[in-house]
Amino acid sequence: MDLSITLIIIIITCIISISAFSNHKIMNDLIFYPPAISQQNQWYLFFSCGLIHADWAHLFFNMYVLYAFGSGQHKQGVEFIFKEVFAEKGAILYLVMYIAALAVCLIPTYSKNKNNQQYRSLGASGAVSAVVFAYMMFNPMQGMGLLFLPIYIPGFLFGIIYLVISSWLSRKGGSNINHSAHIWGALFGIVFVIFVCQFFSSFPVLQNFIQQIKNTDPSKIITFG
Repeated sequence: MDLSITLIIIIITCIISISAFSNHKIMNDLIFYPPAISQQNQWYLFFSCGLIHADWAHLFFNMYVLYAFGSGQHKQGVEFIFKEVFAEKGAILYLVMYIAALAVCLIPTYSKNKNNQQYRSLGASGAVSAVVFAYMMFNPMQGMGLLFLPIYIPGFLFGIIYLVISSWLSRKGGSNINHSAHIWGALFGIVFVIFVCQFFSSFPVLQNFIQQIKNTDPSKIITFG
């Protein structure tokens, strides 16, 4: 079987995450702990924390979304779009985006908590957000919605709502979810796609994005599954 990069990432993440559920040493060695970075130079924690998750639900949701938008049904996900747009560079650019997003999404978190000995963060949500928003850049009118709710709106509108709500929740605080990582991961996905399209292909991603939105029938903004 020809494994996609997305599936390889999912398999590795699942193996390590499941192992960490019952092994506190693995969890503690890989979790994002800002003081360990600022005081002990453990910079790898920016990346390793994306390999562990808080529980089964956290792991399932992240890996489900990564598969849906990374590989996708009928090979329509970001990985395969990258291979079409960037040819032989597509696979490595996709992998670079995912790995870089793991670290970039946590830079604001690190800056705010580098001396906070009570702070921990884990999960691949920031990198998964980068993949989702990269997909939106190529398919802004693809219907998106929440699990189990048969109501869909265009991806670009879903993305705007997602960022607004995440920003509000981040400012509000009071939860164990790192909304900041979601926001910065999403924004990184957008910037990365624009950058690589500019320098590694002739694909007019911004023009295509705008044109798809302009050509949409307003009566089809909301659809029901």
